[in-house]
Amino acid sequence: MTTPTDLLFTKEHEWLRIDGNVGTIGISDHAQKELGDIVYIELPKPGTAYGSGDSFGSVESVKAVSELFMPVSGEVVEVNDELGSAPEKINEDPYGAGWMIRIRLASSTETADLMSAQEYDEFTQE
Repeated sequence: MTTPTDLLFTKEHEWLRIDGNVGTIGISDHAQKELGDIVYIELPKPGTAYGSGDSFGSVESVKAVSELFMPVSGEVVEVNDELGSAPEKINEDPYGAGWMIRIRLASSTETADLMSAQEYDEFTQE
């Protein structure tokens, strides 16, 4: 799968797509492959605020349970409720139907520490 160039990435393998002052967050194709078949996901409720680097939930696969970390600060405005009954969407379409949460961005300057798609691809090949 080609890494979408409109995304920013963390070293913990979360991605962020920014549209105005809203950010959509999920995990990368690389992360879902490493995890294997995802069987459960725990996500926050809308209205919850987080700082950059805070844990906002967890994803459970047949191999392990992994925490999810905020790439930037913000308040949750929407949760992908479909993942509760169909967590496999994260494996099938990590950059599309497998998105996890949408947040209202607290600041547009926090993205400076995130990686571009090219930087992320290089990071995962190391």
